[in-house]
Amino acid sequence: MNSGPGNIGGVFVHDRYEHDQSLTRLAGWWGHRKEDRFEMEHKFVASPGAQSFMVSNPPVLCIAALRASTDLFMEAGMENLREKSVRLTAFLEALVDTRLAGKVTILTPRDPSARGAQLSLVFNQPVVDLHKRVSARGVICDVRKPDVMRIAPAPLYNNYSDVLKFVGLLQEELQ
Repeated sequence: MNSGPGNIGGVFVHDRYEHDQSLTRLAGWWGHRKEDRFEMEHKFVASPGAQSFMVSNPPVLCIAALRASTDLFMEAGMENLREKSVRLTAFLEALVDTRLAGKVTILTPRDPSARGAQLSLVFNQPVVDLHKRVSARGVICDVRKPDVMRIAPAPLYNNYSDVLKFVGLLQEELQ
């Protein structure tokens, strides 16, 4: 997990690597063995387990934002979010199939258990200019040149109206 430059990040380290000193790691202050961390020797001695990968103390404002978002995710519930995600993405898929037929093809697997919230849409034209126009109208998505746009309705803060509005906007821009 990485929230971008200058922000908090995280990594999962499997238990089987707990004592593996051969792994390449950043030798950060917090990753040094706790017993002699303050002796200021010039040799890094790794803490056991995933703690040896810690590099610094996290920025307080980043932690506050992460904590707030974690609380929101916990309140919503991951099962509820996944259920809404499946329904929102299916709604997007149905609208693309019916309203954009002949102009857009869905590249993403059709089976909801084989995908997340994101749909990769293939256009019968170069997508860079279309992406610029859609972005200028407030849609956040990305492009894979030459002809793919990736759309992901986020279940925590997108709703069916957002998806319907996006497909309408896309219809207008494809005219």
